[in-house]
Amino acid sequence: MTLTHVALLLITGAGAGFAAGLLGLGGAFIMTPVQYIIFTDAGLPSDVAVRLAFGTSLMVVLPTAISGAWRHHHKGVVWWRAAFIMGICGLIFAFVGATLSVYLPGAILKAAFGVIVILSAARMVIGRQPRIAPEPVTNHWILLAWAIPIGLISGIFGIGGAVLMIPVMVVALRFEMHKAVATSMAVIIFTAIGGTTGYIINGLGVPDLPPYSIGYVNLPSWVLLSVTSIGMAQVGAIAAHKLSANLLKYFFAVVMLYMGLRMIGVFDWLGWPI
Repeated sequence: MTLTHVALLLITGAGAGFAAGLLGLGGAFIMTPVQYIIFTDAGLPSDVAVRLAFGTSLMVVLPTAISGAWRHHHKGVVWWRAAFIMGICGLIFAFVGATLSVYLPGAILKAAFGVIVILSAARMVIGRQPRIAPEPVTNHWILLAWAIPIGLISGIFGIGGAVLMIPVMVVALRFEMHKAVATSMAVIIFTAIGGTTGYIINGLGVPDLPPYSIGYVNLPSWVLLSVTSIGMAQVGAIAAHKLSANLLKYFFAVVMLYMGLRMIGVFDWLGWPI
């Protein structure tokens, strides 16, 4: 790993942490593309690089999510009942998803990751918004039903799940935007635990992994990303309560659109060095 890679990971961690606290994201949608570029630049096979990026991102997501959720908790906007119901179910299915990821081609995983991020961004911005009810949906069976696909996709693609959770919470479960951001951060704690465990267990003994890796988690990358992401999650959480819900949604969508196109390879195809 070069000094350029180290600096890039530190900067990426700061950006991911700020986005985590600001938008309720785990930050994997920023960390995964950057890590994939670094790992392939270091000579790792594409299939190994994409899974290593997924697993390491989820490992970083865990302390970042704890940091951001703690700040939101002190603001009184985390709905813990929903977080525990969706989180426990999401943990189980994130582990299942991480296991399935090992058997899918890396190129498909990378492109599908980009498509999911773009579709989620579009749904957030242009999707028809229902009238917000006085109280969000409280039926635990409905919460569980949504947690299953969210957890599964989180594990397969190495994301905390907020790219899916926030649109679901706002549109289907009728959460107010700030409550959706805060509660999704709490749920991510659980999905990150399940997914990370799956990537570690299923990556043990895999050849071509870089030094200091435990399964599909690279410890040097994890440390560098975590050092800056944890503190910036606190800054982002503070900023979230000073910004409007609409501004949050549009900022959320723009960053997701860029990262999704980057993972699909659109900019490479166009010859744009961005």
